[in-house]
Amino acid sequence: MEFWPLGVYLAAVLVVIGGMVGASHLLGEHHRDRSTALPYESGIESTGTARGRHSADFFLVAIFFVVFDLESVYVFTWAIAARELGWLGYLEICAFIGVVAVSLAYLWRQGALDS
Repeated sequence: MEFWPLGVYLAAVLVVIGGMVGASHLLGEHHRDRSTALPYESGIESTGTARGRHSADFFLVAIFFVVFDLESVYVFTWAIAARELGWLGYLEICAFIGVVAVSLAYLWRQGALDS
């Protein structure tokens, strides 16, 4: 049987995991108070349920952030390799930034950035 080292490794991993979980259970703090089981965020106690509805504006802002954050990654990557890319790379990044600027202008005109 060629896979016995894999079995030994799996057994060692299970022993280590079991030891860590057991040690944290034995050595960790045990709280019985009701207040320790309640969620607590930044000094503000929770009110209501977590199933509340959010407006779509929140998600639009998040999506816009991701899109324009990725744009900055592309521009930064181009800036690192700008000398090797030459004028063709410069024209391509200008076209890319132009497309992003046009899309931002379109979104602004449609009112997608109003909150």
